[in-house]
This record gives sequence, C-alpha cells and structure tokens, in this order.
Amino acid sequence: MAVYLTEKGFTCWIMEWRNHGKSSKTKHDFNFETIAKYDLKSTFEFLFEHQNLKSIDCLTHSGGGIILTMFLIHNSKYNSKINSITLFGVQAFGAGEKLSNKAKILMSKYLTLMLGKVPSKTVGSTEHSESYYTMKQWFNWNLNKNFIGENGFDYLKRMPKIKVPILSICAEGDSFIAPKEGCEKFLNAFGNEKNKLIFYSKENGNLENYNHSRILKSTSSKKEIWPVVENWIRNKSLESTTVKRI
Repeated sequence: MAVYLTEKGFTCWIMEWRNHGKSSKTKHDFNFETIAKYDLKSTFEFLFEHQNLKSIDCLTHSGGGIILTMFLIHNSKYNSKINSITLFGVQAFGAGEKLSNKAKILMSKYLTLMLGKVPSKTVGSTEHSESYYTMKQWFNWNLNKNFIGENGFDYLKRMPKIKVPILSICAEGDSFIAPKEGCEKFLNAFGNEKNKLIFYSKENGNLENYNHSRILKSTSSKKEIWPVVENWIRNKSLESTTVKRI
C-alpha cells in the first residue's frame, strides 16, 4: 500500500517494530506497551525532531492500531501533529462479545501458551510469529473486556483524549481477531463524532468477505479499499491545513 500511496504523490514511512522486517532482533520478552513506549516513541521522535515533519497521517493494521492508541495516550503532544488515522482490522477488547468467540479466544490463549507463539498467518503477518508474552495482553483484554496495561493503567478510560479523526475498516471474514462488533466498540471508545466505520462484505456488494490479512493486502483491497483510504487522507489533511490557516 505504501507503493500505491507513493505513486499517488505521498511520502511514506514504514515503521517496523523490533523483530520485524529490517528492525533489530531481540531475545528479550516484549509486549504491546513495550513497543508503544519505546519503538513507536523513537519513530515519532525521528519523524518530527530529526526529519522536521509538520504533520502526518497514520495507517495501521491490527496490533499496530492498538499500539498507536497506547502511544498517543502517553504522548498527547503528538495528537495535534496527526491529520488522520486509518485502522485496518483493529480492536482490543471486543472480540469476545459472542460466547463462541470468547471460547475460541480462551482456547487460542492456552494453545499459544503451549506453543510459545502465535503462528504468523493467524495474526495476518507474513514474516514473524508473535510470542505468547506479546499476545497475552490481547487475549486478556478480550477475555476480560478491558484495556488495562501495566500497573493497572486504564487505556480505555483515556481513549477520548485522542481527538484525531479515525477511519476504521473491518470485514465479514475477519470474524475472530477483529469482528465488526469489536472494531465498532473500539472506535466508539474514542467518543469522536468525526470517526467513521466501514464494514466490507459480499452482502454489502463488496468484492469479498475480507479476512484479517486480505483486508489490507489483496488485489480486491487495492481496487475498492485503498482508494477510499486515499480520499480519507486527502480530505482530512486538507481540513487540518484549513483549520491551521484560520
């Protein structure tokens, strides 16, 4: 998608957290908060303090959206520097709304504990399996229907602090990791009327019932979802520029 957006005239930066892509490898345990407090913080410092960017638009998939949320809650000074956020299949505490899904999450948690990791394809990745230590937070949030971090820090209560316009994209086929009800619950927690949820399904006339990975990375997504995101970014960037000029 970065290639697509670059061809449309955008400058794109791809953040790869530890143990992913070309980022450094570590054998130390880390979780969502580790990435939010250190990896993402380093990324934002690089973009705004070293590259001197004035503003950016953030596109995230799955855990990336959860981590961005956690980061912005701890670093509110960056909220004014973000024109818009796009979430692909992002939710943290609403996947267990249905009893059948809650049972699947519980089974997955203990299977992951035995294996020591979640297979990469399960979480929509093509390169790296996430460890049980990393994913344990996600399992617990969805089982307990909360968003509690280290030392009892309540992220859910603080989500309304993020006033950046958010586009949340979910799909019929993503019924386990990011079902519609979970994505909707996560988006509503921000309490921002400018936020928007789009649900894709064949029943709605879309090309397919996208699963957790294909919602972002597929030929169909490129045809009908990427252009929607592009328009969202352009419109929100224009609105942000207009407000700042006034």
